[in-house]
Amino acid sequence: MEDTYFTITDKMGEGYYSEKRSKFLAFAHHVDTVDEAMDIVKAYRKKYYDARHCCYAYAIGPDRAEFRANDDGEPSSTAGKPIYGQIISNDLTDVLVVVVRYYGGVNLGTGGLIVAYRTAAADALAHCEKVEKFVEETIEYKFTYPMMNSVMRIAKEMPVRIVSQQFDNTCSITFAIRKSLAAQLQSRLEHIAFEN
Repeated sequence: MEDTYFTITDKMGEGYYSEKRSKFLAFAHHVDTVDEAMDIVKAYRKKYYDARHCCYAYAIGPDRAEFRANDDGEPSSTAGKPIYGQIISNDLTDVLVVVVRYYGGVNLGTGGLIVAYRTAAADALAHCEKVEKFVEETIEYKFTYPMMNSVMRIAKEMPVRIVSQQFDNTCSITFAIRKSLAAQLQSRLEHIAFEN
């Protein structure tokens, strides 16, 4: 079962391309949500308010379930699609790439635009650090206080992340664990009940 995916670190990557006096400034960001991506796009539109176009593409989620490619006034599929193509060819997700274009007075034609946006996006992504992440599953486990040591021993022995915990008469812990190990964690937790 495939439970890994690649993204980039929080350090922004920058790229640049110029053709016939048009300048293409590219920026690659790690994003976790569509809202976060759109806030970043808004910030670039404000910062580069004098630029002709602010095109972008993003992919979010381990399976890239949420994605968008935006041409921002460039001819259809000449900007957003080539930017998105670079995200895919680098096998990335949870990524936003924005390319700001300053028009140089000479039309580049559709082929020229595709090359320009693709190259600028590729340059920004080349300046990013790629990281491997795991698709996680969360498991909530309820138990009585005397079982605490056994539960915590499993938490130490397995690569889990504790998402939340509550200790009362009845205790509960929510674990996040790599999807391929979820069944193993579940069965180890179920065995504690028999031991105590």
